[in-house]
Amino acid sequence: QVQLVESGGGLVQPGGSLRLSCAASGSIFSINTMAWYRQAPGKERELVATIIFGGSTNYADSVMGRFTISRDNAKNAVYLQMNNLKPEDTAVYYCNAHLVTYRTYRTDTYWGQGTQVTVSS
Repeated sequence: QVQLVESGGGLVQPGGSLRLSCAASGSIFSINTMAWYRQAPGKERELVATIIFGGSTNYADSVMGRFTISRDNAKNAVYLQMNNLKPEDTAVYYCNAHLVTYRTYRTDTYWGQGTQVTVSS
């Protein structure tokens, strides 16, 4: 079994910064892609940023230039540095991973439990 655990969420003022962390644990053979999603109340879950094993990244237009995704393959971890936060960024942020386990030897998708980010004065 695999677990993804997020941390780093909280309450910040507009213009502030937060750094989210997500650590994957379990019988992991390899991690292909890691990503951050977010979901605000009453809205659909949206993709924020992705990063593949080789380091290539993609960002949603709404966070381009403000957020940076990175990963530490040795730690099976992914991070999201969020700068110049806006009230519109308020949401539950979810860690996501496409990985292969020793149990299945196929690519499956796993989700973290989510961490709340609130941007308010």
